[in-house]
Amino acid sequence: MAVFWTSIQSVLSIIIMMAIGYICKGRGWFDESFSKALSQIIMKVALPCSIFISMLDRFKISQLKSLSVGLIYTIIAFAIGFAISWLIVSVFRVPANQRGLMIIGINGANTVFIGLPLNIALFGNVSIPYLLVYYIVNTIVIWTFGVWIIAAYDPTTKGKVSIDWKHFLPAPLWGFIVAIPFLIWMPNASTQLPTFITTTLTDIGALVTPLSLIYIGIMLKDFGIKSVHFGKSLNLAIFGRFIISPIIMFAIIYVGAHGIHIHMTDMFSKTLIIQSATPTFAVLPILADQYHSDVKFATSLVVATSCLFVIVVPIIMGLLSL
Repeated sequence: MAVFWTSIQSVLSIIIMMAIGYICKGRGWFDESFSKALSQIIMKVALPCSIFISMLDRFKISQLKSLSVGLIYTIIAFAIGFAISWLIVSVFRVPANQRGLMIIGINGANTVFIGLPLNIALFGNVSIPYLLVYYIVNTIVIWTFGVWIIAAYDPTTKGKVSIDWKHFLPAPLWGFIVAIPFLIWMPNASTQLPTFITTTLTDIGALVTPLSLIYIGIMLKDFGIKSVHFGKSLNLAIFGRFIISPIIMFAIIYVGAHGIHIHMTDMFSKTLIIQSATPTFAVLPILADQYHSDVKFATSLVVATSCLFVIVVPIIMGLLSL
C-alpha cells in the first residue's frame, strides 16, 4: 500500500505540471514557436546535461556489463511486442491506414517527455542509467523498423522509405557518450571537475522534468482531449500499450531471473517495466501525416495514452510491490 500511495503522489505531481502547460496554452501564453523552442531546449540542452551529470554522480564503469543484460531483454521484448502487434492488426482486421500506426503505437514509448520525469519521480536520478537502456533501443527501433512499418502501409510510397540516420545518435544520447571517457579516466569526475561546471550542468539538467511535463501539457491542448473517440482500433492499441507491452517485459525479466538465473537490480527491472507502459511516443501523428496514414487515429492514441497513464502506473507499481 505504501508503494501504491507513493506512486499516486508521484503521478499527481506529474499531472499538476502537465496541467500548468495545458492551462497556460489555453490562455494563449504560448504560441507554436514557443512549443518548438521548448522541445529543442529539452532535447538538445537540458537532457544531455542531466544525463551527463547523473552518469558522473551515480554510475561506475563496472556497471556497463550489468546494463547489457537489460539491453538484451529490451531488444527481445520489442521483437515479441512487434510480433504480437502484427497478429492483433491481422486478426482484428484493423484498417490499412491504421495498421502501421497501431503496431508502432503499442511498442513505441514517450521515453523522454513522460518516461524520464516519471522514472525520476518514482525512483530518483539514480535510475537514469537504467532508463537509458530502454531509451536507446526505443529510439533506434522507432526510427528504423518503426518508420519502415508505417511507410509500408503508405499507398504513395509502395513500402519504400529513406532512413534518417541522424536519429541514431540523438542529442540526449551524447550525454551518455561524453560521460564514458570521464568515468574511465576520472572516476570521481563529479568532485574533481570545477564546481561552476558541475553546478551549471546540474541546474540545467534539473529543468528536464518540469519543462518536459509542461511541454506535454501544451501538446495535449494542441491535440485536443475532447477530440479523442474510443473505437475498436483505439481500444486495441491502448490495451496493447498498457497491458500487453508491460506483461511481455515482466515475463522476460521473470524468465531470465528464474529460468536462466540472470538477475538485475530491482530498480533496473522496475524501470524497464514502467517504461514499457509509458504513453505512445509524441511524434506519431507527424509520422502519420508524412506517410499518409490516419492522423486522427494517431493523435487520439497519443492523447489517450498520455492521459490514461496516470491511472495505469500506480496500478503497475502496486502489482510490482507484491
